[in-house]
Amino acid sequence: MKIAYKLTDSGMRTYYEFQWELGKWYETTGEGDLCFSGWFHFYSDPLVGLFLNPVHAGIENPRLFRAEVEGNFIDDHGAKCGYSRARLIEELLVPQISSVQRVRFAILCAKEVYKEKEWNKWADNWLSGKDRTEESAAGAAYTVEGADSVAKITDITTKSAEVSAFYAAKSATFTSEIIANAAKSAFYATESKEIDLIGIAQKAMKE
Repeated sequence: MKIAYKLTDSGMRTYYEFQWELGKWYETTGEGDLCFSGWFHFYSDPLVGLFLNPVHAGIENPRLFRAEVEGNFIDDHGAKCGYSRARLIEELLVPQISSVQRVRFAILCAKEVYKEKEWNKWADNWLSGKDRTEESAAGAAYTVEGADSVAKITDITTKSAEVSAFYAAKSATFTSEIIANAAKSAFYATESKEIDLIGIAQKAMKE
């Protein structure tokens, strides 16, 4: 039995108000792109789902379910996946994620794709708790050389390490944007490089 994890709203609904029931099998075509109706969307890990929820479904106060999945399969760089046949088998307690943990997640994802020395020095100091001042964060942001220019002329879906690093680094350094964009940073990072999102999510929760 293959297991995956599903987020729903308070009424067990998902995209386009699709209604789920506990224990009931659902089936779709398993065809087309992952973002369309041919797939049921799942996560391979609950924490990854909760960290990435803001950039995916954006469900407020989501419920979390363990699901049995089978049939056709499609994967999006480990960020999310799709199956053509599934049923929800158990509701789980939703882990509570703090603002600090979301910041850690954003920074850890950024470090996977952005190797500029001064920025990584700031990131390591933030992660260790040595320096979490806004002044240092603002200064570190400007070490992303040319990032603003790149972002203005490049579609945000472009699979380039430079653009991915910019969005990851930006959301990890500007405190006012971190909470809303932490999940987005991981998404863009995985577009350019396969990273261990499960390991990063677990590490982020250790703060």
